[in-house]
Amino acid sequence: MIKQGLLNTARIALQECMGLKQGEVLLVITDEPCRSVGEAFFVAGNDLGNESILVEIVPRGTHGEEPPACVAEMMKSVDVVVMPTSKSLSHTKARRGATKVGVRQASLPGITPEMMERGLSANYKEIELLSNKIAEILTKGKEVHLTSESGTDLYLVIEAREGKPDTGINHAPGSFSNLPAGEAYIAPVEGTANGVVVIDGSMAGVGIVEEPIVIKVQDGYAMEIDGRKEADKLLELLKDFDKQARNIAELGIGTNPKALLSGAVLEDEKVMGTVHIALGSNVSFGGSVDVPIHLDGVIKSPTLVVDGRVVMERGKIVI
Repeated sequence: MIKQGLLNTARIALQECMGLKQGEVLLVITDEPCRSVGEAFFVAGNDLGNESILVEIVPRGTHGEEPPACVAEMMKSVDVVVMPTSKSLSHTKARRGATKVGVRQASLPGITPEMMERGLSANYKEIELLSNKIAEILTKGKEVHLTSESGTDLYLVIEAREGKPDTGINHAPGSFSNLPAGEAYIAPVEGTANGVVVIDGSMAGVGIVEEPIVIKVQDGYAMEIDGRKEADKLLELLKDFDKQARNIAELGIGTNPKALLSGAVLEDEKVMGTVHIALGSNVSFGGSVDVPIHLDGVIKSPTLVVDGRVVMERGKIVI
């Protein structure tokens, strides 16, 4: 039995965030850990009078691993795709292929019913305005300096890269976001990141960080990863990939005031007052590194400066 609150939230997400119209075909891709959310979207789509398709896949091994080829083909043949899966399908060729032909999509990696009801209760008009404003600053920016009291001190070059807003509003053909949404992000120029990143919030594939993960960055790559059990888990996730998996792939700023640090990166990277740095693939949003892994690490209460302009000061957005 699907809880009424979850069903109502799924219905709101389909109507307000995805712009689902009668007569459109909805594809829901899920896996066992996220099955209850997937079923809620499927039922909500049917209740709204749409042809809805529910596909359950085997959980992927890592964030960014491709779905089965037959599912990738299905994604290109419908109007709307929602993906509540335990591992993210955001940075996959399958998602990019469906975007290219105009399919509207939302990825919900690691979503739980509680997270969905909490994160989707935010004012998405306000999230859209703030995310667009920060994305514009990033697009116009050239250099970034990111610091935190826990020890982060990182320089990035973002010149000629486009800032992207994750607003949760996917009404235009080919639009894509996470749900819950709320961030602005950019792919730093490969080979330009230098300094230290201290992950003290959470890490994709690891969860809430009790002992900070210290990442020493040189010429765009995470050259050393130190810490205790959390650092060991991150190293385990990276061990089967080549150097490109250590690429400094993303700078992101959370803009969702309802999001909380929960250990699920989908929600954690949206938390207002945080910044996240990702390792791995960035080809989905303007970079050149294409590797089947993308891992976000969240930094609490940082200070972010773009071309000398303070955008966030100790966790407070000041623009």
